[in-house]
Parts: sequence; structure tokens; C-alpha cells
Amino acid sequence: MALATYTRPAPFGAIATHAVVTRFETVLNAITAWNNSRKTQKALMALSNRQLEDIGLTRGDIEAMSFR
Repeated sequence: MALATYTRPAPFGAIATHAVVTRFETVLNAITAWNNSRKTQKALMALSNRQLEDIGLTRGDIEAMSFR
């Protein structure tokens, strides 16, 4: 039994649409990552020095972390 493959060209504009959607998704993912980092830094800064010490961090560690 022979295996036949059938390929057809993409419809007009499909590649351009895919490129736009991919760029939008990339921007959205970057914004989401930035916001998650911002919220993490905010939550860590809200902890007391004793709580930070319990998890092995200092305020300087938080400020030195790259959240951007």
C-alpha cells in the first residue's frame, strides 16, 4: 500500500496573520513575565526582615535580583 502525501499552499494572508499573532503573543508573554516579577518583588518587600531571614534572603538580595 502506498502512502500518498497531499500538501496544499497556505491561504492568502495566512503567513502574515500568523506572524502578527506570534508577535502579539510574544509581547503578551513579556508583559505577563514582567508583571509576575513585579508582584513577586512587591510580595518579598512586604515581608519583615525576620521572615526574609527565614527563607534565606535579605533586602539587598531582593534589590539585586533582576525583576525587569
